[in-house]
Amino acid sequence: MAGFRNGRGRAGGPPRQQPQQAPYGYNAPPPAYPQQQQQWSQQQHQQQPQAQAHGEPEYFGDPYAPQAPHPQQHYAANNPGHTQVFSVHDDPYGDGATYQAGAAPVPTGPRLPWKALLSGIVLRPADTFLRMRDHAVWGPALVVTFLYGLLAIFGFDKARDEAINATLSNAVPYVVLTGVGFVIGGLVLGAVTHTLARQLGGNGSWQPTVGLSMLIMSLTDAPRLLFAVFLGGENGLVQVVGWLTWLAAGALFTVMVSRSHDLPWPKALGASAIQLVALLSLIKLGTL
Repeated sequence: MAGFRNGRGRAGGPPRQQPQQAPYGYNAPPPAYPQQQQQWSQQQHQQQPQAQAHGEPEYFGDPYAPQAPHPQQHYAANNPGHTQVFSVHDDPYGDGATYQAGAAPVPTGPRLPWKALLSGIVLRPADTFLRMRDHAVWGPALVVTFLYGLLAIFGFDKARDEAINATLSNAVPYVVLTGVGFVIGGLVLGAVTHTLARQLGGNGSWQPTVGLSMLIMSLTDAPRLLFAVFLGGENGLVQVVGWLTWLAAGALFTVMVSRSHDLPWPKALGASAIQLVALLSLIKLGTL
């Protein structure tokens, strides 16, 4: 009886220690003897599929055991409850930046010469404004506006009579100052149009906008001025031509701002509104 109480059998060998069961989900440490360690490892490999079959998470198994891909893994990747690791290699939108005004592709090509520029504004306005959206046009703009200002004085009946009746020494400074005044006025009105376009979301450069607006102002009023020099500003034909050219100026201003600042036409027309009203009040209505 003493032998059984002390944990020894009849053979009188050393006391046996009962193996402790590992907590659920964890593997017990290997036995101390090599033979028992090998048996324990084989039992673990045999029990692993059975444990996973009863709903045990797969990461409780042997982390070093090779896993073959399931035949239906490709088809089940996009089903509910499954995830698929992927990466985007090529971004079709560049670096992922959001769209902003002015991001439209700019046509490549050299600057248009002044003859092609002037004829393009009248005959091909959309293509011309799009090509010149990043090119300054100070030379043609200043020269054409100054010449337009020199002749604009003859479109006003009272100013024309004073210039004709004045002596040459008095008429020349008067005409030159009128031309300079139109240049300054064109610069101010073009800057206002550019500022409004930027506030409405445009992203164009100020030099092309101001220069092209000066050219539009001068070229569109040239037909009215041509008739006014010979017929006078109060002539009915001159008045009709003046209103038609003013509408043409509004259309060209809208196209120019839309192309230069990448804006839809309602915003482009709104940006040109102040300049159109100023031209109507100072030039058109001043002769009607």
